[in-house]
Amino acid sequence: MSENTATAATPEAGDATAAPQTDAVTTDGAATTNAAATDGAAAPAAGDAATSAGGVSKAMIADIEEAMKDVVDPELGINVVDLGLVYGVHVDDENVATLDMTLTSAACPLTDVIEDQARQALTTGPGGGLVNDIRINWVWLPPWGPDKITDEGRDQLRSLGFNV
Repeated sequence: MSENTATAATPEAGDATAAPQTDAVTTDGAATTNAAATDGAAAPAAGDAATSAGGVSKAMIADIEEAMKDVVDPELGINVVDLGLVYGVHVDDENVATLDMTLTSAACPLTDVIEDQARQALTTGPGGGLVNDIRINWVWLPPWGPDKITDEGRDQLRSLGFNV
């Protein structure tokens, strides 16, 4: 995949066309709040398991991030977490994970492959998987850059002959 040259913007707060925003946790553990909770209840901290009012057990963010390491960029052979392609994870009360992800290039033709791998990694396995379903929110801002690659990802790329 080549360098990201996308100029698409995400909806701004207050934009009449913007979809409702939810609380999320970025992969570096920082909480981001795009809208206040309507019931006034505090959201569980990153990595905390929670049970919704309907009795559905919610997956832990750390477990989702770990499972996403099974999702490999088809061109580079490095997982999407260590490449820095996962910007955030949110799990709703129905145990549906929404992943804010980007790609190294907006023109990447492999979004379906990555989405299928993510669905497989998160919804299958013992007991039916970590989550009931996934949604991927492809985002282009901030643009991906080599600075988003983890130290482990850099080591993996170097072992493949890349200079990062």
